[in-house]
Amino acid sequence: MTLPPAMKIDFVSDVSCPWCAIGLESLEAALARIGPSLQAELHFQPFELNPQMVPEGEDIAEHLARKYGASPEQGARAREAIRARGAALGFTFRMDRRSRIYNTFDAHRLLHWAGLEGRQTELKHALFRAYFTDGDNPGAHDVLLRTAAAAGLDVDEAQRVLSSGEYAREVREREAVYQSLGIHAVPAVIVNDRHLIQGGQPVEVFEQALRQIATAS
Repeated sequence: MTLPPAMKIDFVSDVSCPWCAIGLESLEAALARIGPSLQAELHFQPFELNPQMVPEGEDIAEHLARKYGASPEQGARAREAIRARGAALGFTFRMDRRSRIYNTFDAHRLLHWAGLEGRQTELKHALFRAYFTDGDNPGAHDVLLRTAAAAGLDVDEAQRVLSSGEYAREVREREAVYQSLGIHAVPAVIVNDRHLIQGGQPVEVFEQALRQIATAS
């Protein structure tokens, strides 16, 4: 019996995006619900929410106020909504540990390399935990090396990638592709290069969409 081709899922996201962490947990829960009848290949694609962010980062409250005009009260409500959504999915957001937002370009370079090594999903989860649960800087090389180790990657090779600037061109090219497709907010989940599911949707929404796409294929 010939098995149907695996569903290709491109998960366009940034490691400093809380709704991306929520979206990934929801998407994986949906795939688990569907079970082995649906084979999926998950690829993480780069998107930088703040590509001009300085290495030392910026205070989150000040950043959100400047970028979105969010008041302290609005920020507090948004953080609580994110914390609750994460908790419902088994992901821990420690808002008390996360006070700054950082540049994530080197994290995307490392994720590109991890994809070549077959450990991209593991690294993505490790990066989300490092930033949102532990409050670490996902642009700092020592943090990136720890996440590489946690993901089962070769730390010496990870150090070489980070020090050399390797995969910068590839990351920029992938970012440009998704920008040209009109992706200006994340997470954006693109299935089989044709179907877009936007945002950190609930598990049920992802499950229904994936089942419909699989049936129509």
